[in-house]
Amino acid sequence: MMTELLEIEGKTFDAYSITLDAAPFLLIRSADKSFIACGFLDVEAAGALSACAAKVKGVKTFDDMLKAQVVAVTKKAEEKGVKVGMTGREALLLL
Repeated sequence: MMTELLEIEGKTFDAYSITLDAAPFLLIRSADKSFIACGFLDVEAAGALSACAAKVKGVKTFDDMLKAQVVAVTKKAEEKGVKVGMTGREALLLL
């Protein structure tokens, strides 16, 4: 597992990458434990657990995640203003 600190507009995020056979599992977490994750994320399960999360797909790096479009969000993320179609970077700044 690889971890990295990302700073975006003065906010710090914890980024995690786990190497798997098909593609890496990627997750970037905010200070309050809200997060964006790659296509491995089951948004329905995350929502059932009351997680504040957004999903991006087709990514292999943290930079890809920031540029990719959000394809699904949990209700809690939606309440914070995260919407399908915005970039991962935009979503993180709302989380």
